[in-house]
Amino acid sequence: MQVCGRRRTVLFRVVAFLAGIAAVAQTTPVRSEGWPQRPVRIVVPFAAGGSSDVAARVIAQQLGNAFAQQFVVENRAGASGVVAAETVARSPADGYTLLLATSAQISIMPAVTRTPYDPVKDFAPVSVVGTSPFVLVVHPSVPAQTVAEFVDYVRTQPTHLGYASSGVGSTGHLAAELFFKRAGLTMTPVMYKGGAAQLNDVIAGHVKITVLNLVAVLPFAASDALRPLAVTSEKRSTQIPNVPTFIETGYAGFKVSTLLGLMAPAGTPQEIVDRIAAETTRAVKDPAVAKLLIGSGVDPVGSSPSEFAAMIAADIPLWADAVKVAGAQEKHDK
Repeated sequence: MQVCGRRRTVLFRVVAFLAGIAAVAQTTPVRSEGWPQRPVRIVVPFAAGGSSDVAARVIAQQLGNAFAQQFVVENRAGASGVVAAETVARSPADGYTLLLATSAQISIMPAVTRTPYDPVKDFAPVSVVGTSPFVLVVHPSVPAQTVAEFVDYVRTQPTHLGYASSGVGSTGHLAAELFFKRAGLTMTPVMYKGGAAQLNDVIAGHVKITVLNLVAVLPFAASDALRPLAVTSEKRSTQIPNVPTFIETGYAGFKVSTLLGLMAPAGTPQEIVDRIAAETTRAVKDPAVAKLLIGSGVDPVGSSPSEFAAMIAADIPLWADAVKVAGAQEKHDK
């Protein structure tokens, strides 16, 4: 199969996810006085079509039905999501603007560079929609069927092997460096502009190793194009259940996933935050909604604001350490 055919497959799947959103709408709206009296926007920090965008549209449909009001998705890409995050942080704290945040905006970019917002002080956590893990994958020509065999293979090479990455400070780059540090491996990142170029070169065998977000691996997991060796989640992924976790392969406690969650500007009335959190949790626990999220590479969670805050508190030092290990911090004049 040619790569262009695979791209069409991915596009068709995204379209199918979006088409399925309307089929899981709740039938009994929750009406109340006051908020919301006009449409609520959910700002997504990436372009349309990715897992964040799909998750936002799934949740927007559910919240719209729950509150009998439109929840409109607005894609605002740029600077790894910093543009979108700043937009929401500076918006009125009235419950009419939300951010579908990921670890990139919450934990990574503030560790890489100075951001025009504070990820803790400038936002009110609402609810974790889900998490998305990473997968260590190799080209089929790599003589390793397990993580242990992979580590042995890398250590026996006369020179440092290269691995494909979509850019300095990207989630895949940082997740890879965390594992290599844990395994005692030294590898050289080969940087690409965008995940498509990275993936295509690994499939072609030009660079034979990479760590990718689960959603990127899914279209190829059942083929011979790539060989997944392990996932970074705490438990096996329901999407690729035959692939073990790093914990199962002997790396106790090694779990790295991207958070996807709704956040509001700091100062948003707690009553509104709590209501959105309750309906978000109710939505992602619905089997039909969960199926849509899982199909887009997101493991459904659903949480209270305080639970989300606790996850952020754990996420920030994890990624800050990864940024340090990868040497991805930008230098600034004092």
